[in-house]
Amino acid sequence: MVKLILFTIIAYLIGSIPTGYLIVKIKTSQDIRTIGSGSTGATNVKRVLGKKWFFIVMFLDAIKGALPVLLSYYFVTKYSSIGLAPVLSAIAVIIGHSKPLFLNFKGGKSVASGVGTILALSFPTGIIVAIIWAIIAYISKYVSLASIIAIWFSPLLMYIFNQPIAYIIYCILGAIYITYLHRENIIRLKNGCENKVR
Repeated sequence: MVKLILFTIIAYLIGSIPTGYLIVKIKTSQDIRTIGSGSTGATNVKRVLGKKWFFIVMFLDAIKGALPVLLSYYFVTKYSSIGLAPVLSAIAVIIGHSKPLFLNFKGGKSVASGVGTILALSFPTGIIVAIIWAIIAYISKYVSLASIIAIWFSPLLMYIFNQPIAYIIYCILGAIYITYLHRENIIRLKNGCENKVR
């Protein structure tokens, strides 16, 4: 139980590392929270640094999501068989990313880090979710729309790949949470004023 709590806290702290904020701060001295949507995520980083850094931040955030889940899976073995340890770490990571301790609890929308957690829990599920996201983002040019739709495929895919019930429940809760974080984007999508990416 001590290990379980410790690794959950570690997962939150890793999730709290503000990748996009740090990169923009180092390269431009700007606070990304004062730019565009105010998010520290990859989409807002793209507005400042361009497409290359969009993908770099997405990749780093995905690693940030996957690493704590893998660590908890291998080091908290007592609870890993039922999926409890990796799922708690996954939850802690996405909360850490969206409510980071190091930035007064104002972060990103946990999409890339969330996909990272899914990749660590079930690699085929994570890959398919990422592909769905890429296709929708490419066709619609709306990152927010792609994120919301793609993440809702994750519980279904977890079920198809016969993953533990804890993973399926996590994906449902994660999809609800990420959709909630995109509530302002949803309003803009309805009103036809959501920003497109090129």
